[in-house]
Amino acid sequence: MTGKIIKGVGGFYYVHLHNNFIYECKAKGVFRNQNIKPMIGDDVDIDIISEKDKTGNIISIYERTNSIIRPTVSNVSQAIIIFALSNPKPNYNLLDRFLIMMSQNHIKTIICFNKSDLVSEDEVNEIRNIYTSCGYEVMITSVKSREDMQIGIAELKEKLNKKTTVLAGPSGVGKSSIVNAVCPDIEAKTGSISDKIKRGKHTTRHTELMCIGEDTYILDTPGFSSLYVEDIEPEDLKYYYNEFEAYEGKCRFNGCIHINEPECAVKEALDKKIISSLRYENYKQLYTELKEKRKW
Repeated sequence: MTGKIIKGVGGFYYVHLHNNFIYECKAKGVFRNQNIKPMIGDDVDIDIISEKDKTGNIISIYERTNSIIRPTVSNVSQAIIIFALSNPKPNYNLLDRFLIMMSQNHIKTIICFNKSDLVSEDEVNEIRNIYTSCGYEVMITSVKSREDMQIGIAELKEKLNKKTTVLAGPSGVGKSSIVNAVCPDIEAKTGSISDKIKRGKHTTRHTELMCIGEDTYILDTPGFSSLYVEDIEPEDLKYYYNEFEAYEGKCRFNGCIHINEPECAVKEALDKKIISSLRYENYKQLYTELKEKRKW
């Protein structure tokens, strides 16, 4: 039987099969001998021990298309990073950090700006244009109790279909409201696993994939307020800012960092407002952070 690991707790792995049953499984010793640890998101084959108790053993793990450490999950189709346009005001530096982290892992990222009803249309268009001009896909949402007043939720559902998606964002941006709007019966869908591991809703959260449709999974991560960019040389940071690419090789100096050098094509584009000053200031701050870290 083939399924997907949706949760791991205390050496047990909970595998969701295509028949919508969840089996509590142990990994066979051969994986330990090969120094392979199953991950949330892994596609696996299991041998069933008991149909009644829904227990089994993981006997094989399929090759991963990708894997990330924070959160720990494999076979991710895409990430959707959610920020509110107001209440709280978006931290664009934090957003850029997340985009860089996903780019390091070669995972497509969609930016979702929520609470669009709290700002003017001009503000929505301004921030959308900044990130679409850098090559990112941007969605605008607003979650209301009345379904006919919601913005962007139907489109978001389409983006999730047949994919494994990581949802992330700071606290207070309305991520839970979006999850509930996309899948109103989400608690019922995850209830069987909660019953099996005998943990209440308000205990410590573990990483868990939630099946919201056929071959459709979401990973709702806890809110975060900081994120450190790692494993990037300061000189390589510029390659994570897509809008700089058009000016590669056009600066006076080879290897231009686009900060203090004269006759820099990127800074000229900045002066002409072709490149966003918001993004450029984030770039400078992150470059300084990476340079200082290297000194340690």
